[in-house]
Amino acid sequence: MRNQTTSGRRLTLTLAGLAAVAAATLTLAVSGAHAGYADSGHGHDDATMAAKAAPKQAAFHDAMRKLWEDHITWTRLAIISLAHDLPDLSVTQARLLANQKDIGDAIKPYYGKAAGNRLTALLKEHIAGAVALVQAAKAGDRTLIEQRTDEWYANGNQIADFLHQANPRNWSRKTLRTMMKGHLDQTLKEAVDRLGGNYAGDVRDYDMIHEHILRMADTLSSGIVKQFPRRFR
Repeated sequence: MRNQTTSGRRLTLTLAGLAAVAAATLTLAVSGAHAGYADSGHGHDDATMAAKAAPKQAAFHDAMRKLWEDHITWTRLAIISLAHDLPDLSVTQARLLANQKDIGDAIKPYYGKAAGNRLTALLKEHIAGAVALVQAAKAGDRTLIEQRTDEWYANGNQIADFLHQANPRNWSRKTLRTMMKGHLDQTLKEAVDRLGGNYAGDVRDYDMIHEHILRMADTLSSGIVKQFPRRFR
């Protein structure tokens, strides 16, 4: 009983430290994500504009949103399964990793097979990093938490920079890095609240993540349409 109590206190302290990291960045992340989105030249009118655009543009817009909604949905389910040692973890992770391939495949018609495969590889590293960070938190290893956090955010910058290089005119490095950081900050808070048993906060986190990822998806689809206008006429 004493060992269980000590272990529980250690996890609580670890989560408190991790929560402090998440809380310290969340406010800036949310405001920064919105600012970065505004800087990109997009706004709340994207969905309406897409609906009025050519059918190919509207279909592409919706498909990109679906891919990134799958990304956050299966990430959430993987966090829940990992946090509670559920037996569906392996199949949930497999479905989540399949989504990363789907996202990479979605850009192949525009940037080529090698670029699509590279994006998939970076996104799979993103998922692996999230899993490693949650595992470090569960283990109560503060040093490992800091290391995994640094690695995860570095990967986020790699994803942003890769996309910027593919479409520098329409996807600025600053905008994409801000959006990726916002996504990571929000996902980190979601994991912290789930591990800490703050389920009401966990639900609110997901609502924020959902809103943000739709903005990010719209930035990506709009950028591709602008770069390859003839493909959508």
